[in-house]
Amino acid sequence: MSPTPKIPLDEIRYNEQGLVPAIAQDYLDGTVLMMAWMNRESLQKTLDTGEAWYWSRSRQELWHKGATSGHIQKIRDLRYDCDSDALLLTIEQIGDIACHTGERSCFHRVEGKKATPKADTLSAVFEVICDRRDNKSESSYTCQLFAGGDNKILKKIGEESAEVVMACKDDNKDAIASEVADLFYHALVALSYHQVELRDVYRKLDERRR
Repeated sequence: MSPTPKIPLDEIRYNEQGLVPAIAQDYLDGTVLMMAWMNRESLQKTLDTGEAWYWSRSRQELWHKGATSGHIQKIRDLRYDCDSDALLLTIEQIGDIACHTGERSCFHRVEGKKATPKADTLSAVFEVICDRRDNKSESSYTCQLFAGGDNKILKKIGEESAEVVMACKDDNKDAIASEVADLFYHALVALSYHQVELRDVYRKLDERRR
């Protein structure tokens, strides 16, 4: 775990109530998990402990996120915007639940329905692929790959890998982007087929980055 970043508290512009909005974002895929308020004291405790502390406007007291539920938020990065009047917390959400309703994100309402927000394109595509795995359709190319099992899926990964190599050899930027997209897609199909979560791949990459 990297040390909690330090920010100059005196540069933060609090509102008339002495508060500043704080947005919590997942450290792996960038999903916005929640928005809450901080005052100078809660921000200081966040910096001191490496865990998110907020100010509860309804209870008028400091609030250690996850103190009762166990769903604490470990700080990976903390920054403020160009006007110094909003905070962005990049966090590791323990338990993968940020919302008091039990949802992963507080922003789970879309047109009156529940929908888990997807912040990055790979996660959105992976969700569609998993839906094709669980809800089969004969006209779906993805479903045809699943029906063919490892033999068909791995054959396509091999073919797409070769095409990435050829596109790179030709130094064709558009072709490289297109072929890598195809490779990513078929790799996601393999992950879904073997019941491996994309976030597990992100965790591996994060471990190597650090």
